[in-house]
Amino acid sequence: MNARRKGFTLVEVLVALAIVSIALLSALRAAGQGTNNVGELRSRLLAGWVAENLLAEHRARADWLPLGVQRGSSREGGLDFAWREEVIATPNAAFRRVDVRVFATAEESHSLAHLAGFIVNVPGSGR
Repeated sequence: MNARRKGFTLVEVLVALAIVSIALLSALRAAGQGTNNVGELRSRLLAGWVAENLLAEHRARADWLPLGVQRGSSREGGLDFAWREEVIATPNAAFRRVDVRVFATAEESHSLAHLAGFIVNVPGSGR
């Protein structure tokens, strides 16, 4: 009578280990990409806050901005951002459109945030 051995052969174990290692490497790569995306999302969130702060400051001071482009920099959340603000005339002379773009660097190649708002020329505000 032949005694049958129960269990796996060495080849079967090696194939199973190869499959598990490929699956783990795929999971590790996905986690690494997720980590990179978190940094980009944080930068975009902070850049959005920079743009919102600029528009809020203009509204709070009741600024009547001259037409044209202004540039500057701000620090938010420990990061430095460059911004460009373009003031555009509207058909209604009492309003001006303000387009704010925020960049990670001063070269303005990749916009992290864009916000458009309006300021109002309030009569009697001393402007």
